[in-house]
Amino acid sequence: MLPITAFFLLWGVWAVDAEIHSLSYIYTAFTRPVGLPGIHKFSAMGLLDDRQIDYYDSTLQKKEPRETWMEDRLDKDYWSKGTSSRKTKEQWFEVNLDILTQRLGKNKTENHVLQWRHGCEFSDSAPNRQIRGIDMYSYDGDDFLSFDSNHKSWVASMSQAEQTKHKWNHIQELNDYTDGYLHKECVQWLDTFLKYRKEDIKNSPPDVYLYARPDGDHLKLICMASGFYPKEITLDIKRDGKLLDHTDGLQSTKVRPNEDRTHQIKKWIKIDKTDMVPYTCEVNHPATIHINKTWDRQVQPDPNHGGGLGLMLGIGLGVLVLLGMIITGLTVSIRLICKRRTN
Repeated sequence: MLPITAFFLLWGVWAVDAEIHSLSYIYTAFTRPVGLPGIHKFSAMGLLDDRQIDYYDSTLQKKEPRETWMEDRLDKDYWSKGTSSRKTKEQWFEVNLDILTQRLGKNKTENHVLQWRHGCEFSDSAPNRQIRGIDMYSYDGDDFLSFDSNHKSWVASMSQAEQTKHKWNHIQELNDYTDGYLHKECVQWLDTFLKYRKEDIKNSPPDVYLYARPDGDHLKLICMASGFYPKEITLDIKRDGKLLDHTDGLQSTKVRPNEDRTHQIKKWIKIDKTDMVPYTCEVNHPATIHINKTWDRQVQPDPNHGGGLGLMLGIGLGVLVLLGMIITGLTVSIRLICKRRTN
């Protein structure tokens, strides 16, 4: 059986294209408390381009924003209604998970999980903005039931889902509502959230860093700008006022995206350790007037020999390893929950 964590990771790849945007909601309910930190009997979250924007669980009992722009742009009424809706869904999951567990003949002493994900995505690059909706359920990590938008009907992924499929397919109001939500209401909210997010970062100035580190018998002088939006920017390294370019050995990463939709760029050049001429980094960006930094002649420790940047990289790698261990542990733990195999 597919572990719950892996199930989320597999579903988290449907908006990797920079031109594709998605809005989805994930609901997870267990038949009884799990007893693991961070995992609740019921939880729900909203994801914009696979980044969490709101959250609710059975302990918190409140829908909360996970992005500052969500908190700033949406009034108290939105969160109050959202909380009521999540509480109603929590009750629905509790009742129907119990019914489904009985229908499937599962052992009630074991813990079982029902998940629901629904949402929409579109690509702005498509001629007519192609829209795709998704509405599907899984039980213990296995696909159970999904909505076919092309035929406005439900499709069973296992024989045990046939009864629910036939029942729901005879409720025309449910099918019309589901199709309408996926292709209209969901898309409207997706447009709204994208607008709010864009306005929140539209005037983000860059943070600029100018530093050097050992590079064999030379020094590598690096200028980096990060956290800026929009992506248009000019970054120049100058030696005693003279603009350096590729003929001088200047290299660049070009502009790259950050996780939060801002951007970064880095340029560097090799210089002699004995070079005492002043070096500057000049940055121009629409969100700020002008930034000019002069190298203070400080040299960071070689990252390959520990200390300084190497220490930061080591800590970063350590965090990634720890995160991987946590995810692996969580995956194994939930697999044990679903299969009820204990030590």
